[in-house]
Amino acid sequence: MNTKIKCLLLDDELPGLALLKMLCEQIEEIEVVKAYNSPDALLQEWQLLDFDLLITDIEMPAMNGLQVADALKGKSIVFVTAYKNFAVEAFDRDAVDYVVKPVKPERLRQAIQKAAGRIKPERSEAKKIRLNTDKGKALINTEKIFCIITSDIDSRDKVLLLDDGGRITAKNCSFEKLMELLPSNSFCRINKKTILAIKHVQYYSHDEVMADILQADGKPYTFPLSEIYRQEFGKLVRR
Repeated sequence: MNTKIKCLLLDDELPGLALLKMLCEQIEEIEVVKAYNSPDALLQEWQLLDFDLLITDIEMPAMNGLQVADALKGKSIVFVTAYKNFAVEAFDRDAVDYVVKPVKPERLRQAIQKAAGRIKPERSEAKKIRLNTDKGKALINTEKIFCIITSDIDSRDKVLLLDDGGRITAKNCSFEKLMELLPSNSFCRINKKTILAIKHVQYYSHDEVMADILQADGKPYTFPLSEIYRQEFGKLVRR
C-alpha cells in the first residue's frame, strides 16, 4: 500500500497493550498513532486524532470494547480478546476481524490486510463537490461535512456545517441535488431539514439521532429521525 493504515490501540492490561504495540510495529502496512490502556482516555481524544482503525480488547472494567466501538461510528474495528463468546456481538457491529488471544503475528497481519481491503475503498470514495455558495463557487471536501441543514434565512439555501466548526451556505440548492452529489454510503437524509454524515452518528433511537459533534454550549447536536427516512438510516448505520 502506498499509504499506511493509521491505528489506535486499546487494552486495559499494560503487558497485553505493550505486546500488541510491538506486534503492530512489526507490520509495515500500519502506523500506531497512539496506544491507550483506558477507554475513557481514548473516548476523550479520538475525535482529535487522525486514524483509520481501532484495535481493541473487549473485556475491560467499566466500559468494554464493544461499547467503545459503538461510540466510534464510521471507524473500522479489529477486536482482540481472550474470549470467543463475544464473536457474534463483534460482527453485529460490522467488525473487520475478531482475533483471539494469544495473538499470533500472522493472524494479526491477516486482520490488518482485511482492514486494508475495507479502508482503501473508503478513502477512494472521498470526493469533492462543487457548489454555488454565498461567497461564490466552492469546491468542498465531503469528508469535512458534518451535516447539512435548511437555512433559517432562506429555505431555498442549505447550510453545510463542517467538522471543524466552519459553515458554508449553498445557494438555491435542494436536498435532492445534494444527495446526488454526496457519497451514497456516507450521508443520509434523516428528516426534511437535515442530511447527516453517518460517521458522526454517536447514538440513535427510534425517533432521534445524537451526533458526536458539540454545539457552542457544549451539548451534542441532536436531530429528529423522521419515519420516512428511518429504514434507509438503519441500513447505513448497521453496514
